[in-house]
This record gives sequence, structure tokens and C-alpha cells, in this order.
Amino acid sequence: MWAALAVLFVGQAVWDRVLVEPTYVKNYMPANKAFSAGLSPEQFLFALSGFREMIAGILWVKADSFFETGNYDAILPVIRLVTWLDPHQIDVYATGMWHIGYNFTDEQSRSDRRYIPSAIALGKEGAENNPTTYEMFFETGWIWYHKVDDNYSQAVNWFKKANEREDMIPARRNLLSTALQRDGKIEEALENYYKLLDAAEARFKADSSDYQARSGRDTIEGNLDTMLVRMSQRGYWGSKSNWMNTIPYDTQPPFDVGFSVKVTVPEPRVIRFEGTWGVRPVGTRIRVILRDKDYPMAEPGGMKWDQGTAVNLDPPKDVTFMQDQLYVKNLRFDKTCNLAKDPTMYPFKKDDYEVEFYYNPRSSPPHIQDKFSWNGEGMTDKNFLNTEIRPGTRVMFHKIGLTRDMLLRRGQYSMSGGSLPTVMTTDYIDAGAKGTEDLIDIPSLRSQAPPTAK
Repeated sequence: MWAALAVLFVGQAVWDRVLVEPTYVKNYMPANKAFSAGLSPEQFLFALSGFREMIAGILWVKADSFFETGNYDAILPVIRLVTWLDPHQIDVYATGMWHIGYNFTDEQSRSDRRYIPSAIALGKEGAENNPTTYEMFFETGWIWYHKVDDNYSQAVNWFKKANEREDMIPARRNLLSTALQRDGKIEEALENYYKLLDAAEARFKADSSDYQARSGRDTIEGNLDTMLVRMSQRGYWGSKSNWMNTIPYDTQPPFDVGFSVKVTVPEPRVIRFEGTWGVRPVGTRIRVILRDKDYPMAEPGGMKWDQGTAVNLDPPKDVTFMQDQLYVKNLRFDKTCNLAKDPTMYPFKKDDYEVEFYYNPRSSPPHIQDKFSWNGEGMTDKNFLNTEIRPGTRVMFHKIGLTRDMLLRRGQYSMSGGSLPTVMTTDYIDAGAKGTEDLIDIPSLRSQAPPTAK
């Protein structure tokens, strides 16, 4: 019996070495081999013995139960194990990126931005392991476009790579033009629309009864027409000649947004942001970031989101980074961020902190851009206009400092007799509760006196 077992053991080793391992290395080994070091000997043996895909499938089925019960922490190691065992599991890569980038939130549904670099790294790994299909290139571009919502050149780069793949879905190709506009490449976006329209026309002519082909062509044509109108009304063509100063384009003269803010800490780890924004139409969301003053990957208005290829499933627990949006209504904003229930996400272990307020017109909805244009040509702020942190774009940016004692209400700011921690801009005007009511104040032509008849 022992002799038979020895023969079988040697035979299995030869089988692995001669047949299984070369096939695995050629067709299945992921480009990032570092993760294999984290496997137990039993898991590694199963992987090299032909059970790789079967184990990956079983693990991913098990992950569904974790999703259903909300046990998100348990899903992370499963994602890494499945993508190592079967690096061509595109759905696992895509779901993993979405899960890491969107699902980890605090009590007020703010996503943990510390995970976004890992989501990007997972997308890069998935694209490298699956270069013949568009999906991971598109998914990585979407994280940059939608979740980071900044650094649009990265979104453009990944969408271009996705569009180079033959299996790219035609409807998704349109997003490249939108990303190009947000990146300030207006004429390139226009050229891409013309290219897409030519392809859509060819598909429609090949089968005019195909509703999808007709709908796709009409959608692209509508997007193209709308962009041409906007380029004219926003003075894009006029800016390339001497017309800009002689024709009253919609973006002229630049509008002063009148940003001001007051920051108070009414309770430990509870921060209230009140302020003004002189733009009446609904649709403005001002980005607010609170982080350690010495945050290692900090950049104005965000962070260095692309931090390499390492998929770190356990971000450092000793740093604080909070990002949220201040929604403007009736020319004001008033939001309270309660960080007290999430001490692991916001540990507040450092002595000094920065709060940044950032608005980029490239992220604005079209009805706001009709005044501000793509690069902020129609926007200004007498106190906080910044043309340096985003080259080629006029943005609003302001930064203030807070201390740990202020945020935790300690020392001279204690709840028992201490002063209320308050920092405000010099132009801030306290309007009480104005702007916090549910009704939206919309001026009406009927409220104005009729013009004098002539």
C-alpha cells in the first residue's frame, strides 16, 4: 500500500510539473504574482492540481451569502483569492472594484475614500490579465470618471483603451466624448462624436429595420447637435478670435459665485458647515474634505488616487480622510457631518487637520456649465478663485485649519464651559435659518412689474 501511494504521489508530481504547471503559467497565471505568497500550501496545491477554477467558482458563490447579509469585510479576501485562482474572472474583478469603491461607508453613507486607490489597482490588474476585452478598461475608467470625479485625463485614457477593443459596446463608446469635455478637450470630444456618428450611420444603413441601430444613431446625432450649440453659446468659437470681447456670449461677464463658509464643532466629532454660494439654480455641490494635515497622499481637492498596483484591502487605521458634498439650495448650504459613530474610519489621532472646499466647473451639470463653460471661463470668485491647482481650469478653492482639541471638544473647547470651536471666512454673513427650508425659492416673472407700454 505504501509503495502504491508513493507511486501515485510521484506520478501526481510529474503530472503537475509536465502538464498542469506549464499550462497554468502560460494561460492563467496573473501578472501580479505577489498574492500567491498569501495562499496556504493546501490552497496552492489545489490550484496547481487542476481545481483552480472549481475552487474559484465555489468561493464566489459563497460570497453571495456575504453580500446578502451585509458582511462586506468577509468579501474582500474572497475577491482576492478568486482573482488569483482565476485571473480571467472579469465579473469578480468588476464586482470587486464596485464593492471596494462604493460599499464601505460610514453611518451617513459617505464612502471610505481610503479604499479607492485599491479599487483602481484592482481594475489595473484586471485589465492587465484580460487585455483582449474592453470590460476592465471601461470599469477602471468609470471609477475615475464617476467616483473620483476629478483627474479626468485618467478617465479619458482608460475609456480610449476600452474603445480600442472590438467587443466594446457601441452605447458605451459615447462616454469618451463626455470625459473629453470634462478634461477640457472640447474639439477632440467633437471629433469623437463625428466618428461615432459615422459608425452608427453605417450600422443603420446595413439594417434600417434594427431599432437599436436607429436609436443609437439618433442619440449620437442629438449629442452632437447639442454640443455644437453649446460651443457656440458658451463662446468657444469666439474665444479663438476677437469676437469674445464684442459679442455677449452666455459666459460673459464672469459671474462671482460669492463663496463663504463658517465651520463649527457643536459636539465632539460633529462638524457643521454653513455658507453662501451665489448661484441660484439647483445643482451645485461643493466638495468638502477633512483630513490629517500631514496626510501622505494629499493633493488639493483630493488625493493621489493612483497609488500603484498594490491592492491594499486594509487601509491604515491611524489616518483620517473624509469627503462629502455640500448641497446648495436658495443660495446657501448648511450641512452637519456626524463622524462620531465611525471611529475606525475617522480616528482623529493627529494634532492638526485641514478642511478644503473645492468646486470644479468641469464636474458641473450642463445647465450650470452654460454660464461657467467647461473650464470656468464664466466663473470667478473675488476671494477664492484658483487657477493653479487644476491647470487650465478656473476653480474655487479654500482651505482652513482645525486642531484635534477643536474636533474632540477638549481643553479650551470642552463641552463643559469651553468656547464653541468656530472658523469662518471674513466675508461670511450669518443668515440664520434662511436657505435650510424645504421650499426652493425660484424668482418668477409674474412677481415683477410689467414693462411700460411704448
